[in-house]
Amino acid sequence: MRLLLALLALATARPLARAESDWCYAIQAKVSSDTCLGPDKWGGNCQKDRQSPINIVTTKAQLDPNLGRFSFSGYDKKKKWTVENNGHTVKMWLGDGVTVAGGGLASQYRAKELHLHWSKVLDAGSEHSLDGEHFAMEMHIVHMKDTGTSRDEKEDQNKIAVLAFLVEAGSKNEGFRPFVEALSDIPRPHMNTTLKESISLLDLLPNEEKLRCYFRYLGSLTTPSCDEIVVWTVFREPIQLHRDQIFAFSEKLYYDKEQKLGMTNNVRPLRSRGKRQVFKSQAPGRLLPLPLPTLLVPMLTCLMAGFL
Repeated sequence: MRLLLALLALATARPLARAESDWCYAIQAKVSSDTCLGPDKWGGNCQKDRQSPINIVTTKAQLDPNLGRFSFSGYDKKKKWTVENNGHTVKMWLGDGVTVAGGGLASQYRAKELHLHWSKVLDAGSEHSLDGEHFAMEMHIVHMKDTGTSRDEKEDQNKIAVLAFLVEAGSKNEGFRPFVEALSDIPRPHMNTTLKESISLLDLLPNEEKLRCYFRYLGSLTTPSCDEIVVWTVFREPIQLHRDQIFAFSEKLYYDKEQKLGMTNNVRPLRSRGKRQVFKSQAPGRLLPLPLPTLLVPMLTCLMAGFL
């Protein structure tokens, strides 16, 4: 009898153990009736010292001449992508045929999915910050390295390449319209749908010329198990969405199947940069419209004319 009671107790304890391992964001932990672990209690590698996101101090970023242009392949491919509410965010699955190389990356990386982080507050929805400033949202395009798995620890640090785009309130973004409209079809976790119109990744991004300005550092996934295997690229040029487009994410999506808790503030708090160096590309500021010699010639001509 004692053995039977012990086995019953063990069996009833297992679901609770699974519930305790469930991770969530701080807003969920505050209201959840289940055992839900907020960011300060995340397990796995989440308490290590090379975590993401971080605050990027732009003036302290070190110029790296190897951080040149990216080579985007398949980013112009228009498709009716599948989007999913996974209970933590909304994901757009990218399938095969979308890759990125260049930009100082170690090899070619294959895009797997993109997702976003956001808030109801227009300056609190991004995970990364620039000089202490947060943005309305942040979009991550997640890529896996094409090469095979390596046991080399240094190579393990960049198995995944994430391109991070900050989002600010501005004019209406027609490229995002099919994506935003699809949110109404996936309010609850584990629901998915297909976009009603074809779009490309380039439709969602700033002009490619503006993607020359970015920051680079080694970090982690921003969700459990927070593996420290990510080479991060954070672009300086923000994406612009209309306020209504931004708020649609908080208004149309829910964390729970009962649709009681709106999906918002799905943002991991900033982590310490520690001793890590943040690098910046060769074009960290506004690009000159013309080569410098072309600008100097007429200027010098004017100066010489003043002495004659």
